Amino acid sequence: MLVDKDSRNLISQAPKTMLAECEALLEGQVSPEFLQCQIEVGTRVCHTLGEARDDLAYLRRTVASVAERHNLAVVAVSTHPFGKPSQLEHTHKARYDQLANDLQEVVRQLVISGMHIHVGIEDDDLRTDLMAQTTYILPHILALTTSSPFWRGRNTGLNSYRISLWDGMPRTGLPEYFDSYGEYQRHIDVLVKAGVIEDATKIWWDIRPSSRYPTLEMRISDVCTRLDDALCVAAFYRCWLRMLYRLRRGNQRWRRYTLFLINENRWRAHRYGIDEGLLDFGQGQITRFEDLIEEILELLQEDAEFFGCERELGHMRTIVREGTSAHRQVKVYEQALAGGMEHEAALRAVVDLLIRETLIGTEQH
Repeated sequence: MLVDKDSRNLISQAPKTMLAECEALLEGQVSPEFLQCQIEVGTRVCHTLGEARDDLAYLRRTVASVAERHNLAVVAVSTHPFGKPSQLEHTHKARYDQLANDLQEVVRQLVISGMHIHVGIEDDDLRTDLMAQTTYILPHILALTTSSPFWRGRNTGLNSYRISLWDGMPRTGLPEYFDSYGEYQRHIDVLVKAGVIEDATKIWWDIRPSSRYPTLEMRISDVCTRLDDALCVAAFYRCWLRMLYRLRRGNQRWRRYTLFLINENRWRAHRYGIDEGLLDFGQGQITRFEDLIEEILELLQEDAEFFGCERELGHMRTIVREGTSAHRQVKVYEQALAGGMEHEAALRAVVDLLIRETLIGTEQH
């Protein structure tokens, strides 16, 4: 998100020269988003977590440098602490104009950003099978990434208020289970034939087979303010998919739980983040997030060693110990109030935190 350095508020209109400058420097890795206060960046195809780290650091550093020349700053966050939707303008291009017309007030509320992670899986049926098994860990991923506790100047009490807003959109949430890619495609074709959607890019589930790339695209996560947190989640997702593939090669699979149960954990992650634990479906009890992480690290040890990403995956312990962006935002806000700051000034202090943390780890070596 792009903020004015003086007011710390979201900008309503992007400077005309800024995106062109970013596009010239980043060659296809940057694009406008629905709202002009947003800018989307995407890494190239990466074969290692180290490549992903370098590319994402370069993207953040470059966009922040261009923004600085326009008296703006970049914040990697899923909701702005006090920005108001009514003050913002959407980007005028055919796709976004159509979204605005189709979804009306619902889409005008979407002053939110998410982080998508693609893992390459060329076989369509394999992508569909692994999607069904990966649904289980989507609440875990959301809990590790929460960065949207504030909305329009209020502490919402939720670690990821973004999910509350996003769920107002059609075709969101957890995906249905499909026995094959063909079955999935037949369902998409029903909507396309009826003229409801143009193609599968209008399916906005928490995880989906990408229609543009041979990948399985994870979409549930908030934007991680810290670079290290983002790389950790990428390592987790990638290692989980390899673990499932190992099971498949041994004629095994992860148990498929009902969406009813997984949605309960999705709500807990949405509301509490990592604070109150998640349901252990087998034992019928809440398990502390610290314990869940240790189980996951043990389960994925072989896969982390295969990819050489033990450090990135192990960073989950740091997230649990230090909290997510949502925790740090609320802490700064409450400390500012306790120190005598007015409400508005305390919210601006949160934005200052976000500006700093967005660039941690992006320094050029």
